[in-house]
Amino acid sequence: MEVRTRFAPSPTGYMHIGNLRTALYEYLIAKSQGGKFILRIEDTDQERLVEGAVDVIYNTMRTTGLQYDEGPDIGGDYGPYVQSERMGMYMDYAKELVEKGEAYYCFCTKERLESLKESNAEGAAFAKYDRHCLHLSPEEVQANLDAGLPFVIRQKMPDTGTTTFSDVVYGDITVDNAELDDQILMKADGFPTYNFANVVDDHLMKITHVVRGSEYLSSTPKYNLLYQAFGWEPPVYVHLPAVMRDAHHKLSKRHGDKSFEDLVNEGYLVEAIVNYIALLGWSPSDNREIFSLKELEEAFDMSGLSKSPSIFDIKKLTWMNGEYLKAMDFDKFYALAEPKLKEAMPNSNLDLKKIAALLQKRLETLNDIPKLVDFFQTLPEYDIALYTHKKMKTNPEIALSSLQAALPVLEGLQDWSSESIHDALMALVGELGIKNGQLLWPVRTALSGEPTSPGGAMELADILGKEESLRRIQIGIEKLQSA
Repeated sequence: MEVRTRFAPSPTGYMHIGNLRTALYEYLIAKSQGGKFILRIEDTDQERLVEGAVDVIYNTMRTTGLQYDEGPDIGGDYGPYVQSERMGMYMDYAKELVEKGEAYYCFCTKERLESLKESNAEGAAFAKYDRHCLHLSPEEVQANLDAGLPFVIRQKMPDTGTTTFSDVVYGDITVDNAELDDQILMKADGFPTYNFANVVDDHLMKITHVVRGSEYLSSTPKYNLLYQAFGWEPPVYVHLPAVMRDAHHKLSKRHGDKSFEDLVNEGYLVEAIVNYIALLGWSPSDNREIFSLKELEEAFDMSGLSKSPSIFDIKKLTWMNGEYLKAMDFDKFYALAEPKLKEAMPNSNLDLKKIAALLQKRLETLNDIPKLVDFFQTLPEYDIALYTHKKMKTNPEIALSSLQAALPVLEGLQDWSSESIHDALMALVGELGIKNGQLLWPVRTALSGEPTSPGGAMELADILGKEESLRRIQIGIEKLQSA
């Protein structure tokens, strides 16, 4: 049997981390077993639709590399792949259940249903439908339909016994049927409910594995009873524990937690985000941490899924992102870094590739670039305390002496390159009989005006050019002399 999974988001806004993880696991379950991954848009809840949200879904799938084999924009053998375009079939399937005695028409008004909440002993939080319309005769039902009364179609749940289903992550779960409400299948507006459309579409699209959040565990018996009512084979269920902000709170956009788009905009690489999200609830057998998407396809196994909630650790993602940047082919890195460099240094005539080469091993995110290269544009105001460095065995007095010695040596260089600057400064260290750091730290500090910089004295001087380097060293000398 071919494995077929589906990602079935509702177009209600941004792509949050939990949603993307579900899509990723659906994709990996299919691809790791040579199966098909399907995209379906579930837009039956018309009130929650957000304009442009479908494009967000398409863009996220494309950006992350989660290529689906069937979907609204590419077609397939089981379309349409947008629920609102499948509307004609749901009522037919609901009526089939009515004919089987597995569902029934309900004509109760909103007012009557509200009164059930008021009279229910548990209060409004749980108001089980009292099956008032289940007992209508066929003649009464037909008379109501002929009169054009608004109706919903409800599933007739068993009221005795238990329903058990097996989940890949949580094992066997059993519920008492008496706890199940007669859920609505078709709403008064003619649209199917999420649960009903989900089951019908999954069956018709031959979906074999359903991945979703653990918050849906309680509704899964209803899904299984629907499959049973139709005489259909239920899928394999894979319920995932929540992705948490901390030990007590779920990730939530309302509370400022990041969406996928937010992370990309903050300078995180798509590959690193996908890699990190894959590990939020799944552990490879060898405890490895860095995976390309192709490597995830090869390594993924459902046995590695955990039932423990995962905490989204931005520090861990930041570390992983830095590892990706370090390992990246330089040309690819430069293509990503160049726009940030140009934005941070408009109209600069400095060699941006040389600057990028200094940055690559030091970045955590692409958005770190502007603050790391500010000094190339303008020498910041800085305190002479920066010239003191215990490890380099230097202080303002030593720094002044070193800069005064370095200035004429650098002025005399005809060939201005990193190599010639290195050779000249190292020769000067020998002549002065001092430690390397007692010359190189003061020169680096004078050139950058920063406590740290992405390159050392030679690299910075090479990039800044002879005229600007000499100017900055002279400023350093004057600062130290006037202190």
